[in-house]
Amino acid sequence: MYFKAIKLHNFRKFRTTENVIELADAESYEKRKQDVSEDVNVASTVTLVVGKNNAGKTTIIQALDKLVNRNDKFGLKDFNIDYLKEIAQKYQLGDFSTLPSIEFEVVIGLDKGKDDYVTNIIPFLTIGGVETTQVVISIKFELTEEEAFINAVKTAFRKEKKNFNPLYELSNIIEDKISLFKLNYYNARGKKVEKFKLNQLVEFVPILVTNIESGNALSAAFNRIVKYRYENTFSADKEQIESDLDSINEKLTQNIDATHTKDINTSLGKIISGNSVQVNLCADITFRKLMENLIRYEYVEGDKNIPENQFGLGYSNLMMIIAQLIDYIEKYPESSFNSKVNLISIEEPETHMHPQMQELFIQYINDAVNILLEAKDKHVNSQLIITTHSSHIVNSKIQTGGTFNNINYITEREGKSVSILLNDKAVTPTGNDAEEQFKFIKKHIKFGVSDALFSDAVIFVEGITENAILPYYIAAESKLNHRYITIVKIDGAHAFVYENMLKTLGVPAAIITDLDIERSDVEKKGYISINSLVDRKTTNKTIEHFFGTKDIEKITWPITCENIAVFFQDCVDSLYRTSFEEAFIATNKKNIMVNDVLKEIKPRIYTEIVGDPVNYDNNSSMAYKWQRKLSDSKSEFSSSILYKLLVEDGDAPVLPKYLQDALEYIKKAI
Repeated sequence: MYFKAIKLHNFRKFRTTENVIELADAESYEKRKQDVSEDVNVASTVTLVVGKNNAGKTTIIQALDKLVNRNDKFGLKDFNIDYLKEIAQKYQLGDFSTLPSIEFEVVIGLDKGKDDYVTNIIPFLTIGGVETTQVVISIKFELTEEEAFINAVKTAFRKEKKNFNPLYELSNIIEDKISLFKLNYYNARGKKVEKFKLNQLVEFVPILVTNIESGNALSAAFNRIVKYRYENTFSADKEQIESDLDSINEKLTQNIDATHTKDINTSLGKIISGNSVQVNLCADITFRKLMENLIRYEYVEGDKNIPENQFGLGYSNLMMIIAQLIDYIEKYPESSFNSKVNLISIEEPETHMHPQMQELFIQYINDAVNILLEAKDKHVNSQLIITTHSSHIVNSKIQTGGTFNNINYITEREGKSVSILLNDKAVTPTGNDAEEQFKFIKKHIKFGVSDALFSDAVIFVEGITENAILPYYIAAESKLNHRYITIVKIDGAHAFVYENMLKTLGVPAAIITDLDIERSDVEKKGYISINSLVDRKTTNKTIEHFFGTKDIEKITWPITCENIAVFFQDCVDSLYRTSFEEAFIATNKKNIMVNDVLKEIKPRIYTEIVGDPVNYDNNSSMAYKWQRKLSDSKSEFSSSILYKLLVEDGDAPVLPKYLQDALEYIKKAI
């Protein structure tokens, strides 16, 4: 039995569509150990909730916490504002047919062939001939006294006010009448299920990234763990400790009595004449007091013991998370095996962690869980949910788990939170996770593609020159320099393999690629530029993929497909350009910076092309030759251009038109 999905309906920024969060299946430790010879790969069954700040990640965790741990603790601020505005407008028109409510739908999966205890979900089971694989629980935070609420609304909306605000009035009524709302449960047939709460079926443990700046958070955490272990696992040892404490208290009391009590009572007698009041001082070391300050946490580094408050916050944060996992597994009752759905959430664990630690975070958790389970020999059947806005943790999940499955991408559209489920089928070009292109995506995503999940837009470029120079021009655009634009270097014309992923994410994407006209050996050797597209074909796989043909004269500029646009070279000085370098040099044939760089990198070629006396037009007519001669110097060319852009005051080169068009597309798209 496992938590399969939750749907949030008009809860905070979520509305009525694109509001489903799906979780990874979780099998018991013992079952997984039987299936694989090595350790359990926790990463493959971790659910990620990813997205930018304020997208709605925390909303999901808080919904689970409210439904499971804080039943009925919903309030005005949990209602979606746009939803309340729509209802308020109806009330203003005299339509009182709609009553405010917040709804959730929880889907519990049932594992085929496993002995799930279904006592708590019998009221939600659908009786029929088809084998049940899941149950659906509808949960509504709704009015219990509708008439009283409607009367309050009618009274408020009848009042004549100079500046009447229907949303403000409705909000005040809901806040005042919140006690009239109650959490109710319904089965798939719409029948209310009485005497049921979700915590009878689900256990939800949020692991918090605690403020560790106090300097003793880890000591306190491990004190709690050791105390619990003594009280529950090592009770015989506890009894022995308490017996030893009784002996210590007795000896200390005797010492205190002999050394201090008699003197104090003598002094009291002199101060208060005739007073018969005496004091009795005794030692009072209890097990509870001992446990509260038993552990001093230190890091061991070589032969040094380093105090907790002198170690890095990132490492301390990781240890705090592991300490809470230890605490959870220690207290996990064997009786809960399959009788409850067990959820653990870790919110934004990347706090204070450097990128390398974030990259390895899932692996750290993977190792910790395996070691803890092995040591305890427990049937822990838990599902782990991690919320994050770290591309490194996304990489960690994909690389360690070997899958894109169970990544919920949370974004914002038109003021509402939207949930998009990523998985291998949504990412692979054909849905086949065994194909070479999918293997390429899994490996290549580590090099910046995962940043697209947190970006306002993404730009794919083929080579090092575009990758180096384009950020300068983006920074100069007032409508782009305050946006998060991710530039991904493909090192080839492979961007088409990301089509499904980009469409799934819905992030505006510009693919900048090369026209790559097929040339004869004679044209290559003679550095002949192309002045006509008749009967010309492209060798570019991305252009062929998006337009469905190699015949260039049939292709229109640019190619657009939903949220993706493909840009490539067109004419400059009546010649068709086939690479960034060729188009850039032709566009800036007379630019001093460009000419200085060409002269510095290839002095002999520069003289050969430009001539003496200088004819800058040759930079354009012979730009294809420049492209070929710079093939082994692209890095030097791009870095030299960028250096001059940053330190010199001359006229900056302009981008070729196809790149200007790409930036204009991004500006409009975001």
